[in-house]
Amino acid sequence: MLFQVGGQGTRPTFFEMAAALSSCPRQSSEPLSLTLLARSVRIRAKKDDTRLKSSDGIHHSGLEKRQRVLSVVFMVVLPYFKSKLHSVYNKEREARLQASLWGPTDERFDDVDYFGGGGNPLVSRGGTDAETSVRTSLTKKIQKIIFACYPWLHASCEGLSFTYQLLYLLDATGFYSVGLHALGIHVCRATGQELMDNSSRISKIRSRERERLLGPLWLKKLQGALLSCAYTMLDYAQTGLIAAVFFFKMMEWWYQSAEERMSAPTVYPPPPPPPPPKVAKEGIPLPPDRTICPLCSQKRANPSVVTVSGFVFCYACIFKYVSQYKRCPVTLMPATVEQIRRLFHDM
Repeated sequence: MLFQVGGQGTRPTFFEMAAALSSCPRQSSEPLSLTLLARSVRIRAKKDDTRLKSSDGIHHSGLEKRQRVLSVVFMVVLPYFKSKLHSVYNKEREARLQASLWGPTDERFDDVDYFGGGGNPLVSRGGTDAETSVRTSLTKKIQKIIFACYPWLHASCEGLSFTYQLLYLLDATGFYSVGLHALGIHVCRATGQELMDNSSRISKIRSRERERLLGPLWLKKLQGALLSCAYTMLDYAQTGLIAAVFFFKMMEWWYQSAEERMSAPTVYPPPPPPPPPKVAKEGIPLPPDRTICPLCSQKRANPSVVTVSGFVFCYACIFKYVSQYKRCPVTLMPATVEQIRRLFHDM
C-alpha cells in the first residue's frame, strides 16, 4: 500500500514510486517491479467510456486480457531477450578486446550457445563442413549485428525510462514508466476510507467463517482459537518474513565472516600471467638472444619496456621509435612515450 506522506490527491509522488521500486527484489526487472507494485496498491484503469459519470473519469477494475498479455511481455519476454542480448554483447566485446591485445582466436563462441538455450556447442561436430561453415558464418553475422545495435538499443531504453521518470517528476504525465503507460495503469494511493473498507470486509469474512463452525462448544472454541492463530499469522506474515530474511542474512554474514577469517590463507597464490602477445607479421622480428635490442641489434643499454606489449628495448631506441610511429615495433600495438618504463635490473 502507498500511504499519503506528501503531495496532493491520490497521485503518488516521484520519491514514493522510487522508494517502492527500491524495496522490490533486485533480481526483478523494472516492469516486473512495477507490476508487483501495481498489484499491491489500488489499481485504477482509465477507459474512454462516455457512460461513466464519475467526477474523475476513472473506472475501478482489474486487468483486462490485453493488459494481462502486455504484463507478461513486460515481465518475462522483454527482460529475457534483454539479458540474452546483453550476454552476447559482453562476450563479443571481451573477444574483440582479447583479439586486439593478443591476436584473433577461433574459440570465441564455441563454448556457449546463446541462441539454442542450452549448453551444447554452437556448431554440431557431426555435421558436414559446409553446414558447419554456413552455421558459423550466420552466427558470427548475428553476433556482429547485436554488437553494433545493442548499445543504441540499450541507450534508447534507458533514455526513454529516464524521460518518463523526469516527466512524472515534473507532473507532466501520470505514468511512471513505459510499462505502465502501455498497460494503461495509474498507480494511486490508498485512501483512508479504502483502507477502512478493506479492513471491514476482512473482518466480515472472518466473522462468517467463525459462524460456520460446527460441532460441540469445546470443538468450536478450539477451531476458533486455531482460526485466530491463522489470521494473526496472515496479518503479520509480511513483517515476519522480512524480519526472518534479515535475521537469516545477518547470521549467514556473521558465520561466513568468521569462517573466512579462520580458513583464509595468509598468502594468496599469484595469478597466472597473461598469454604473451603475438609478433606482428610486419613487425620487427625478435633476436634469438634476449639481451639484444630488436631495434639496434646491439646489447641493450638502459633497458626499458613498453607496457602495452612487454618487450624490452634500449631506452633511446624505443623512445625515438614510439615518438615517431606511436606503436610498439614488435606487435604494432598503439603506444605512447608515457607507456615506456625503465628497468633497473636487466634479467
